[in-house]
Parts: sequence; structure tokens; C-alpha cells
Amino acid sequence: MTTVLVADDDADIRELVAFKLSQSGYEVVPVPDGVAALDAVRDHRPDLVVLDLMMPGLSGLDVCAELRRAPETASLPVIVLTAKAQEHDVAIGFATGADDYVVKPFSPRELVSRVQAVLARAGS
Repeated sequence: MTTVLVADDDADIRELVAFKLSQSGYEVVPVPDGVAALDAVRDHRPDLVVLDLMMPGLSGLDVCAELRRAPETASLPVIVLTAKAQEHDVAIGFATGADDYVVKPFSPRELVSRVQAVLARAGS
């Protein structure tokens, strides 16, 4: 089963994303912050990570950068899910290594489609 890690400090969003992905056949590992996301990547070896940018402790950008630095996670697909919609924010997200960038508010169905597309491109 394909595993997706969902890191978002907003419990409602985290639960919504986890529910929609579970409905679509993914195993979901939900975590509330960036530190927990890095720990969960090591523990669960997900096939894809969905990261909120604005989280306490380590931001989603920090987590993405850390994943890209480590050889074992350098190619792990990452989708940023954030309220930061400015062109500059999107550019920084991609420059940090995100494979896709979804702006809140978002369509859960579209997010599932983007997860499927990123995984297909990654060959998972």
C-alpha cells in the first residue's frame, strides 16, 4: 500500500486530507508539525509527503530542505499545501524542492489527483 505522510498543524485540515487520501486507498501517517514529520519519514518511509509551510518548530520549507539534503530522502516526492499564495512563496517552495504546490483553501478531490500525479511521475 502506498503511504502518504501528512504534516499540518491544523488538526481539521490534517484530518480532512487524511480522510480523503484514506478513501482513495492510501495509508496515511498524520503528524502535527515539522519535527514529527522528519521523525515519521524515518520511521514509516512514506512514498510521498504533504507539507504545510507554516508549522511551529520546523516549517514545511525547513522539512523539505532537510529531506532534499539527505541522500535517502532526496527523491521523496513532496507536495506543499499552504495558505501562502504569493508568486514569491510558490517560487521559494519549488526552489526548496517541492514537487507540487497546492494553495489553501483547496479542493480535497484536486489534492488527491495531484498526489496521484506526483506519485505517477515519481514511478511509485
